[in-house]
Amino acid sequence: MRFKAQAYLLGTLQYYLGIVMLFPLLWAFTDPRMLVSFIIPSVISFAAGFFLRYKNAPPHDLTIKESFAFVALAWPMAALLGSLPYLFSGTFCNFIDALFESMSGFTTTGATVIEDIDALPQSILLWRSLTQWLGGMGIIVLFVAMLPRLGIRSINLLKAEVPGPGTERLTPRLAETAKRLWIVYFVFSAVQFFLLLASGLTAFDAINHTFTTMPSGGFSTYNGSVGALNNIRAETVMLIFMIITGGNFSLYYSLWQKQWKQFFKDTELRFYLFILLVASIIVTLNIYQTHYETLIEAARNGFFQVVSITTTTGYITTDYNKWPYLSKIILFILMFIGASGGSTSGAMKQIRIIILIKYAFREIQKVLHPSAVIPLRLRGKVIPEELVQNVIGFNILYIFIFLLSSIIIGSLGLDFITSLSVAASCLGNVGPALGLLGPAHTYAGFPATAKLYLSFIMLLGRLEIYTILVLLLPGAGTKRF
Repeated sequence: MRFKAQAYLLGTLQYYLGIVMLFPLLWAFTDPRMLVSFIIPSVISFAAGFFLRYKNAPPHDLTIKESFAFVALAWPMAALLGSLPYLFSGTFCNFIDALFESMSGFTTTGATVIEDIDALPQSILLWRSLTQWLGGMGIIVLFVAMLPRLGIRSINLLKAEVPGPGTERLTPRLAETAKRLWIVYFVFSAVQFFLLLASGLTAFDAINHTFTTMPSGGFSTYNGSVGALNNIRAETVMLIFMIITGGNFSLYYSLWQKQWKQFFKDTELRFYLFILLVASIIVTLNIYQTHYETLIEAARNGFFQVVSITTTTGYITTDYNKWPYLSKIILFILMFIGASGGSTSGAMKQIRIIILIKYAFREIQKVLHPSAVIPLRLRGKVIPEELVQNVIGFNILYIFIFLLSSIIIGSLGLDFITSLSVAASCLGNVGPALGLLGPAHTYAGFPATAKLYLSFIMLLGRLEIYTILVLLLPGAGTKRF
């Protein structure tokens, strides 16, 4: 492990974060006290970056372990620096709460310890939203896009961060791939912003909800989340873009390249839309008449919450904790399934579910035909056995960490439903949970140790487990690409 190379990369990333911290100043000029809350953290970020880069040279290539170590260190570092505006503004009086909120932002989880969001200054609200927007497509993807010299032998940087079981190159050059992913992300963000403006939202609400819809983050500028807007046109725009963010961004690029056949025949896209439609219909029928008098109102809330939970956005239009058990069970299951690989959502990802289903059917066929060689296919291509084993291993680890986390959370004295749903929500980067941590509640009452642990599993979920665990493997630092 070349520590000087790690220091240089982390220092460079801190420069970028220092620049980003200046953006909320546009809303801080109305309150001079808030200027210090962003200027000082920005200066600290620049100073720390200068210290780490001092007399260190950029690496020309990275080992697997170095790539994964950089990603695993970069995200906690971003969360640590991101907590400074909360502390200097007085939003939080203790470091643990500030770190939790910052980690929840960058990992696009959307869990919060803020009990009165309505009372926050606009600059802090914008910073919360901005951390999610940066974390959605990935700070390392942006980093690679800005530093082409790392693109030649840095495929592991994207493997360590981009959600999903595989990393697709859209172009031969990795830096160009990262750049085009961010262009797609930015274009969608711009379109949503203008549509929200047209729906009647203020510029401030429009930019904040754009910054938290596109990354599947879910932070809102109101205590009542999206429900507080009471704007069906804005809800519809967010619903559409939540569905978009749950899709594979590589597919959107293929659509941009007019590869219509590849887009519309994609197996995962069809499976994703099928899950959304079936789950939404079941929930709508389940809450119709029991909680809503009209089918339209039931569909409005049922579809929105199903899409919000499946894409792990976590927006709220109503307190679904009061819904019938069937609806809550479906929402709980969706917390695990998530959306597409290559999307900005969290959880297991539906591409992995598809591979597991295909694997299970193949094993059934092998019982009848033990000698048969039956390759698994997806999108017209044979799935490498290495990738199948990777998916199986990931899901085993995911369930194990979920069960362990449920036990740890339950040891705090929380009930069965709350413990399970909090573990599923934080590991899957969903945000709201069920039981005592439903959409009407925050994580403020959790002990400090529990907040630290939940921050850790948010990071595990965002980096998809392997990025952290691979650092513990012996010999990983000697293999180069």
